[in-house]
Amino acid sequence: MKHTPDLITELGDNQIFVFGSNLAGKHNGGGARIAVEKFGAVYGQAVGIQGKSYAIPTLGFEFEKIPLAEIRFYIDLFFQFAYNHPQYEG
Repeated sequence: MKHTPDLITELGDNQIFVFGSNLAGKHNGGGARIAVEKFGAVYGQAVGIQGKSYAIPTLGFEFEKIPLAEIRFYIDLFFQFAYNHPQYEG
């Protein structure tokens, strides 16, 4: 997995854009908005693969911070996805 400080505007064929989401799936700002506009994220889908993007919730339904243990659960789901889909590069 790679990290870049630059704004991502395109992806390679085997790449996915991983972004922070909220449990309502309201992808209105930041990386979530970019995921919708550029990489096929689905408004209303809070978790998982969406087009060429993958959502990891970090906020609750009302945009409140969720406990780290809950975020860890979603990160573990992402790791399982990555393990089962080695063709992708995040």
